[in-house]
Amino acid sequence: MKQGIFTIKENIALTATVYRMVLTGDTSDITRSGQFVNLLLDGFYLRRPISVCDRAEGLLTLVYKVVGKGTEKMSKMTAGEALDILTGLGNGYDLSVSGDKPLLLGGGVGVPPMYLLAKDLIAEGKQVSVILGFNTKDEIFYEDEFRALGADVTVATADGSYGVKGFVTDAMKNIDYTYFYTCGPEPMLKAVWNTSSTSGQFSFEERMGCGFGACMGCSCKTLTGNKRICKEGPVMRKEEILWQK
Repeated sequence: MKQGIFTIKENIALTATVYRMVLTGDTSDITRSGQFVNLLLDGFYLRRPISVCDRAEGLLTLVYKVVGKGTEKMSKMTAGEALDILTGLGNGYDLSVSGDKPLLLGGGVGVPPMYLLAKDLIAEGKQVSVILGFNTKDEIFYEDEFRALGADVTVATADGSYGVKGFVTDAMKNIDYTYFYTCGPEPMLKAVWNTSSTSGQFSFEERMGCGFGACMGCSCKTLTGNKRICKEGPVMRKEEILWQK
């Protein structure tokens, strides 16, 4: 974990509620796809955890949805403003078990971390399939960006206004894959768990007090014991997940 000051290079709307923020700063502690950063916003006591969409040397890309006062404040920030950010948080995805044809499933705000994961897997020569799930056509973002990486992309919309009608689980039944990675709302993750035919890794969202394991506020029970979403997670393997009733 590293604390640093980042400067906003770009902050633009991708949809009515989703924004992309590109920042400059020290990204050396972001070593794996699936990790997240924690932003300190003026006027807010707790930092805001945001998944890493992409990173390069000195560049950090965050794609986030406006869901509350914190992200609303972020959406109004402009180029040149500075942010205090904790980087290198979370365990990230393990690429070594992907096999030759990994499948990536992202739902809504679970789409952004799939981008860096796809980028890293394709760089290893893997044949990557991606399923992006949204409620409607108007909510779709990053479809073209995934295609530009060289991934085989399928989009599913719950209302059938674009692509496959239904959910990511409806689309995944027609794809041959060796392993899967997923991020999205918990009902989607549970559906993927029930539908999937191989092992895989899930990235969970949780309210976090500190973001680095000190406060124990995001602890959850798993088949291998209690784990903190921000420290031992947010990524967990299919075999250790204990779904809460």
